[in-house]
Amino acid sequence: MHIMILSGSRKMEFKGNYWHETCFVCEHCRQPIGTKPLISKESGNYCVPCFEKEFAHYCSFCKKVITSGGITFRDQPWHKECFLCSGCRKELCEEEFMSRDDYPFCLDCYNHLYAKKCAACTKPITGLRGAKFICFQDRQWHSECFNCGKCSVSLVGKGFLTQNREIFCRKCGSGLDTDI
Repeated sequence: MHIMILSGSRKMEFKGNYWHETCFVCEHCRQPIGTKPLISKESGNYCVPCFEKEFAHYCSFCKKVITSGGITFRDQPWHKECFLCSGCRKELCEEEFMSRDDYPFCLDCYNHLYAKKCAACTKPITGLRGAKFICFQDRQWHSECFNCGKCSVSLVGKGFLTQNREIFCRKCGSGLDTDI
C-alpha cells in the first residue's frame, strides 16, 4: 500500500523512510517529532525526554542520564568520566582498581590507605591476579618474601621458627632462643 504525500504538506525523511509530518511521532507520547532531536530504537523513534523516561540509566555519581556507553560497578550505572578513584579522583574506566566499602580506589590509593604491608619488603600485599601471601600472627608476607632471615631459603609450606620479629628455617633456627 502506498500513501501519497500531498503537495503542500511537509514530509519527513529518516533512515530512508518518509512520513507525513504529523505521522512522524514519538512512540511513547505520540507527539510529532518534527525537527526535534530523537533517539531511534528497534521499537521505534522517541523524543529525547520520552527515551530518557523509558530507557535511560542515570549515573550513580552525577545523577544525569547516560546516553551511551557507561560502565557498571556494584550493579550501578556510571558515566565513564564519573567513575573516579574515591581517593585521588583519577578516572578508573581504563584502570585496574580495588574497592573498599563499595567505593572504588586506584591501586595506588588502595595500597596506601588499606593494603597490608609485607613484613619483609614492606610493599603492599594486594592479592591481585591470584597473588599468594602468608599470614602469621599479626604479620603477612608475599610468598616470594617468606624466606629464612639467615640463609634465605623459602619457608612456604615448611616449618619455621621465630625469634623476635625474624623468621628462620628449622636448621638456622635450631639453637636460637625462639618464640615457637
